[in-house]
Amino acid sequence: MTAKHSTLPVSYRLAVLSRVLAAVLGGYVLTALASVCLTLWVPMARADAAVTGMTGSFLVYLLAVLWCFGCRTAWRAWLGLIAPSLVLAAAAGLMYWGGRA
Repeated sequence: MTAKHSTLPVSYRLAVLSRVLAAVLGGYVLTALASVCLTLWVPMARADAAVTGMTGSFLVYLLAVLWCFGCRTAWRAWLGLIAPSLVLAAAAGLMYWGGRA
């Protein structure tokens, strides 16, 4: 009894790999920047702000992973992580070097 094994095309496998990398690596970068920005933005004591930023990072990472696998293309998944990461990096840099941190 022979079974037909249909293999998935390489382009599909690479698109899935790209989404996984976007979710893991891009999600981590976005989460770290969101945590830093949230820590700098909340008007609390430093320790409380750090805990709030780290707690909020779990939600940001969840949303980043869902975004990566919910997009129509892998390019859109990467773009949806890179654009907010650049905005958050600029905001964190301005707040840090602007003397507010």
